[in-house]
Amino acid sequence: MDLAFNFDNTYKDLPNTFYTNQEPAYIESPKLVISNNTLANEIGLKIDDFESEKIAKILSGNTIPKAAYPISQAYAGHQFGYFTMLGDGRAILLGEHIGPNGTRYDVQLKGSGRTAYSRAGDGKASLGPMLREYIISEAMHYLNIPSARSLAVVETGEEVIREKPLPGAILTRIASSHIRVGTFEYVAAYGAKEEVKILADYTIKRHFNQAPDGVNPYIYLLQEVIKKQAKLISKWQLVGFVHGVMNTDNMAISGETIDYGPCAFMDAYNPDTVFSSIDRGRRYAYSNQSNIALWNMSRFSETLLALIEKDLDKAVEIAEENLSEFPKLYKSHWLDGMRKKLGLFDEEEIDEELIDGLLDLMNQYKADYTNTFLALTFDKDYSLELMASPEFKDWRNKWESRVRSQNKTKEEVLTLMKENNPSIIPRNHLVENALENCIDGDYSLYMDLLEALTNSFGHTKSQEQYQIVPCKQEPYLTYCGT
Repeated sequence: MDLAFNFDNTYKDLPNTFYTNQEPAYIESPKLVISNNTLANEIGLKIDDFESEKIAKILSGNTIPKAAYPISQAYAGHQFGYFTMLGDGRAILLGEHIGPNGTRYDVQLKGSGRTAYSRAGDGKASLGPMLREYIISEAMHYLNIPSARSLAVVETGEEVIREKPLPGAILTRIASSHIRVGTFEYVAAYGAKEEVKILADYTIKRHFNQAPDGVNPYIYLLQEVIKKQAKLISKWQLVGFVHGVMNTDNMAISGETIDYGPCAFMDAYNPDTVFSSIDRGRRYAYSNQSNIALWNMSRFSETLLALIEKDLDKAVEIAEENLSEFPKLYKSHWLDGMRKKLGLFDEEEIDEELIDGLLDLMNQYKADYTNTFLALTFDKDYSLELMASPEFKDWRNKWESRVRSQNKTKEEVLTLMKENNPSIIPRNHLVENALENCIDGDYSLYMDLLEALTNSFGHTKSQEQYQIVPCKQEPYLTYCGT
């Protein structure tokens, strides 16, 4: 009765300052409301073989699977620029599951009760935010963006008190690991001197074990994490995703997107877009995400200085040299992605000016980000005021001339654009409507939207209903759920 988990837990072998043994809180009436059978099959679990009541017992934490080792992880982090001690305040790592191909996956219960790191929190989660993380994280996966994924949501039958009583729930999250920039910060600030090396060695063995002979493994670790983060953030930008809370404790060393709290996708293009209710200084605005990622990488590099080089000045110099690569890597990935969105196979000097020109016009006319690129792909106006403007017509002439210069067929250009411009994103009003219905017990809208999002580049007739933007868009705010 364990869904065929194949646990091989290694994090528990680290010093016990890294975590606390923690049993999930008992749930009186757990009820499975959604399970991701596709993901389960991919990682070798047997959800199909179990009744929903048994799955609910396991994924609520009431029944601990064989060989699981439940812990809550300790970490710190810079939250909105200020350092603080944190940890898994409402999450428990059941264990590390080994999939059929040998890949290791963390299996985590989110909303499973108080832990040693809960501080004043109740350790619980409400149904809406857990369903929201489920659908957004799955959408990210199908948009080809590295992400933690969602295996299931279990309703607890309990009330969670936030601004008002809400139905409680537990999300089962799957990730390559939950090692964060904030994990390194915690060990550097509060652990013994040798424990940073222990954590770094563990991380290298788990995620970055391909260092060439003779290369300092800790410099290699820094370089590889920088590469992963630069590529990840570029992918966010290319689909208009705003994470909303890029604190260092929410940045995974593996390069996966985690912690879907105050996140959302832009409708109208605006580089100053912020969705988080608490980001009053716009620290984590869409246009600032790459800068914040670099800032976070700087905090990560500080924890490795003693391992990079005994001479502190030399260590700082090496770290700064590697950090200086981040903006170049990010821009290269972003430009490459934008070229593909515009049907460009090669590189020309005019490209950056062409891209910036389009974005400036989109901002000026408050044009929908996703639909603008769909309009270019399929030569439709999608009711965009932008398309009728003389400035856009001038821009379009330049773009079409650039496309023709490539010696590529129209079919080749169309295919490239279709592969890089999603036909559907989890638009804010669609997600909110679906969640409201779920709270009332009707999951039909949610399941239809989820199904459509699993074919993000399908460009099917049935997906056109999800491309309609509300005539009047109210300012959209999201909340962290605690």
